[in-house]
Amino acid sequence: MNIAIVLGLLVVLAALAAAGFFMVRGGGNTESAGDSDGPNSQAKRRMARALTVRIGVSVIVFLAILLAWYFGALKPGGLPVGK
Repeated sequence: MNIAIVLGLLVVLAALAAAGFFMVRGGGNTESAGDSDGPNSQAKRRMARALTVRIGVSVIVFLAILLAWYFGALKPGGLPVGK
């Protein structure tokens, strides 16, 4: 279970890096601000898709952690209280 959580977090980081890459690569001025067919529109769509994937995977990882804790696959181990 721990490996699955780490892999999920790595996918989140990869999606965030991809979104940053598309944001930097798609930077620049277009002639009209409302132009949806401009040279940056494809980069914007890819950036939005990467951020959507990041959010979706983050929610899945969070739910997996909660379910693993509920079913006993993960045990919380905090600091000892009272010592």
